[in-house]
Amino acid sequence: MRAKQLKIVLIEDNPDHAELIKMGLEDSGVCLQIQHLADGETALNYLNRTEEYSSSSEWFRPDLVLLDLRLPKIDGLTVLHKIKTADSLKRIPVVILTTSSADKDVNTAYERYASSYLVKPIIFEEFLRMMRSLGIYWSEYSKKPVN
Repeated sequence: MRAKQLKIVLIEDNPDHAELIKMGLEDSGVCLQIQHLADGETALNYLNRTEEYSSSSEWFRPDLVLLDLRLPKIDGLTVLHKIKTADSLKRIPVVILTTSSADKDVNTAYERYASSYLVKPIIFEEFLRMMRSLGIYWSEYSKKPVN
């Protein structure tokens, strides 16, 4: 039996990657609500309910943030740091989902309290399988903090 709806904020500048991520998550059979944001500045505005999101009726508090590292305006590691140092956001799990397997990026992400670090597979089927597994894990098995 599937858990309640999983609310995800996807911070990804590559529209093709964003579509693959959504496709894989939807294939998991998990009931999803996904807000896709294409740059770090917009993502922080959304999460903090500032600027264009200050009174948005479409805003929701995510159960999970999927965060790319290479983003325009504000990079992913800075976004991660700002999320994890904000009292109102720090308990939201943040999974890094990136093409970088550089040790420096991995170490910095975990030093900034990333919940997990995933490298995007190059092979299409592996990418979809990873996203399906991710959706099931965060929806069915992961216990979320009480807000």
